[in-house]
Amino acid sequence: MYKTTYLPLFLLLFSITTMVQGQQREYYQLKTYLLATEEQENRTDTYLSEALLPALKKMKIKNVGVFKPRTIDSLNPRSIKILIPLKTLTQLETLESDLLKDKVYMATAKDFLDASYKNPPYSRAESIILKAFIDMPKMKPSPLTGPRKDRVYELRSYESATEAKYINKVAMFNQGGEVTLFDDLGFNAVFYGEVLSGANMPNLMYMTTFENKASRDAHWKSFADSPVWNKLKADPVYQNNVSKNDTRFYYPTEYSDY
Repeated sequence: MYKTTYLPLFLLLFSITTMVQGQQREYYQLKTYLLATEEQENRTDTYLSEALLPALKKMKIKNVGVFKPRTIDSLNPRSIKILIPLKTLTQLETLESDLLKDKVYMATAKDFLDASYKNPPYSRAESIILKAFIDMPKMKPSPLTGPRKDRVYELRSYESATEAKYINKVAMFNQGGEVTLFDDLGFNAVFYGEVLSGANMPNLMYMTTFENKASRDAHWKSFADSPVWNKLKADPVYQNNVSKNDTRFYYPTEYSDY
């Protein structure tokens, strides 16, 4: 009797443990190189495509995204964003030191890393650290195959007035079902992340991807018209949890992994 009871319980606990381990949440570094000139853009492109991305691949870091703004203006300055998925924060902590040990990387990146202070390859670099949402613990590289210059990769940041409202908005995505709705409507989300370190906290960020602007507009119309969304946004539990929505549009470079 005890044996037949114990075995199923053991298997159940083992299955639960395996499932939880399999759903370990990733971390992301979203790094932005701010560029003053086209020359800086070209030099940073060369560094990323020929030195950094190959080095990351040798370190088994895959699905690295590299994006540029679809339009360049006062609100969207010339820049390049790189999205790096990481298994742990320790991996982030040792990333620079691991790169310094890579002789091929150091040789290929020399012109970028050792550039003259009178002629730097970028103006400034900014970095945001995120942790993947519970409902999407792993990045999903965009499956789109159309021309990269036509694609619209939409990066959104939802800021909240307080920590409590921020936690509430994250819960709206997870327990409330917003992540599931985006998935059901075919938004091709790359990631959803809780911002652990950044300039606009408390905030969350996520990226959805579309073949072109017409597709993007059609998808958001389907979202706005969705009975699921209209019920969710009216739920008293999830009120006043976004104080600012910052939306930016990008396209993937030719050397981006997706």
